[in-house]
Amino acid sequence: MYDTSKIVIGIIVFLAVFTIPFWYSQVSGDADEMPEIVIAPEAGDQCVEDVDYMRAKHMDLLNTWRNDVVRGADREYESDAYPGVIYDKSLTDTCLGQCHTNKSEFCDQCHTYVNVEPGCWECHNIVGE
Repeated sequence: MYDTSKIVIGIIVFLAVFTIPFWYSQVSGDADEMPEIVIAPEAGDQCVEDVDYMRAKHMDLLNTWRNDVVRGADREYESDAYPGVIYDKSLTDTCLGQCHTNKSEFCDQCHTYVNVEPGCWECHNIVGE
């Protein structure tokens, strides 16, 4: 009971140290800074799915594609957003080859921003990067 002030000070110090990343990003203005994404002009205006879906779930789509191709030899994908449109399930040929031709200006910008290192590049070597 006599250590109440020490415990309260300890809790305050812990909370201050624990929350430094949160309030620092708010004070510095980095919290609102989004990466500048460059979309290649030749990409057109249509992805395999709508933009909101791809922003949120592209990694799930690519994992599903990988499993379908490797385990089931299923190489065709019909888009839910664009019925009747068939795509080849290929990160290298479809995504990076036709639309997002500059990995460093497209993929790497967001992955660096969210501090994610996807395992895609262990197998998919991008020529010229």
